[in-house]
Amino acid sequence: MTQATSKKDLARHQFDAALEWSQTPNQYLLTQDHPDYPKLLLHTPSAPPLLFAKGDLQQLKKEAIAIVGARNASRDGQANAQAFARFLSDHSWCIVSGLAQGIDAAAHGGALLDCANDSTGGTIAVLGTGIDKVYPATHQLLAEKILSQRGLILSEFPLGTPAKPKNFPRRNRIVAGLSRGVLVIEAALRSGSLITARLACEMGHEVFAMPGSIHSPLSRGPHALIKQGAKLVESGADILTELSHFHPGVQFTPEHRVSTASSKPTSAPLSPIWGAIGYDPVSEDTLLGRTQMIPALLQTELLHLELEGYIERLPSGHIVRK
Repeated sequence: MTQATSKKDLARHQFDAALEWSQTPNQYLLTQDHPDYPKLLLHTPSAPPLLFAKGDLQQLKKEAIAIVGARNASRDGQANAQAFARFLSDHSWCIVSGLAQGIDAAAHGGALLDCANDSTGGTIAVLGTGIDKVYPATHQLLAEKILSQRGLILSEFPLGTPAKPKNFPRRNRIVAGLSRGVLVIEAALRSGSLITARLACEMGHEVFAMPGSIHSPLSRGPHALIKQGAKLVESGADILTELSHFHPGVQFTPEHRVSTASSKPTSAPLSPIWGAIGYDPVSEDTLLGRTQMIPALLQTELLHLELEGYIERLPSGHIVRK
């Protein structure tokens, strides 16, 4: 058997396996002429000729923003990613990421927190493996949760493709291509997240970066992006303001941002810690005692309330309702 024949047989086998896979409900093969092939991705360089899709194709019709960052992210970084994803999803933006450990997983998780609300943006996970393989394997439950809560999983790789280092930069171009902008939260100077940001910039999409401690190696990537022209963000409203012309719901103008950040909201938030905060300044240690929450979850809830404009931190570090 010649090498050409061997490759032809392999291609035929992959084609037959893909067709059989697509016969299962909620599993699709999207060619570039398919009506559900994502339009934004279609107009990017090297758009995949074929996408394997599993889940709710309605996610591909939503405006999306990618949140990416370090696999070995800090607890604060993961809390930030989860809170930003939750805030943006609550404002109808679909959250795109790569199902990796750290920032990716936190972003997917944040987008799913309020998924019972039909107006939320949901999430899309783009794999660097075949769609029938979850990498890392510890994220099998996260992948199942994405599918059970109207999310979507995508891959361009043939069924059975294992995790290979060379596949993840290719995956990153899809993450960037699906999204109006890319937010980087914690990243080393040499990382896949910066590759995603560079690709987004080359596609003409926005790049956002969250600053961090000057002493942290994971701040060097976002800080480098900011020096190169990425937009520094401190709140979800910063992103909504920048992308207001794409916003699928209420238009977010700079004036709206100011009022959201500085005025008292008109209704109480649906947060498990709102009652524990009370009306007097309170420390995080006191809130931990009142709520019995694990610190990471408390940090996530506090950041979400801060991003939504319900609370503020005093110079002393205490938290107070606005």
